[in-house]
Amino acid sequence: MARSPHRPRHPPSLGDIRWTVDTHGATMRPVHIGVAHHLGWATVVTADDDHGVVDRRRIELVEPGLPNAPIHHEGGPHALHRRGDSLDDDALADLVARVRGSVERTTDAALDDLAASLPGPVRSIALRAWASDLPDDIALLRRAPHESRADSVMYLEVLARVARERGWTVRLYDARTVEADATSVLGDRADEVLRGPRRTWGAPWGKDQRQALAATIVARTA
Repeated sequence: MARSPHRPRHPPSLGDIRWTVDTHGATMRPVHIGVAHHLGWATVVTADDDHGVVDRRRIELVEPGLPNAPIHHEGGPHALHRRGDSLDDDALADLVARVRGSVERTTDAALDDLAASLPGPVRSIALRAWASDLPDDIALLRRAPHESRADSVMYLEVLARVARERGWTVRLYDARTVEADATSVLGDRADEVLRGPRRTWGAPWGKDQRQALAATIVARTA
């Protein structure tokens, strides 16, 4: 049987033993989720109260066939450079609404699947902090400097809403400093906690995974 990409690899380690015990119902430890999101997908790492990784996965955030950055790719300067024109305001607003609906459905399903596979209740989810000053008017939103941020903010807003609907506490982090901040919190344990999971879980364990795990640590101490 193929190994699940969301479970530790073998040979067994302490992380493997904890996974086996927890998923067989011997204990129910609360967990915390960290998200390093991109346009259309995200790296998600879930850790327990002692910062041990219990799940690591990629989730999709939009359905196939739809643009993952509708404002930037279809309504901003990028579209003019790529094909010489862009959608008018009404057509762009319709496209953004369709993409957002897809993001809501896909994110809802992804978080359902994640929660069902975890060894305990989710206490919090950490998301990258986002700009709160974007205009609602599509005619303004598609212009610089907003168009380069608008699509990313859409994903974060949906992730936050879907998480809150599940009763999860939403915490925000600064992606520029989160790993350094987590290192300060962890002290001598920093290398073990942030880089050690690669030995247990295998690849991929890189910048995204470290950022997501660091986010669970920093957000809980804020």
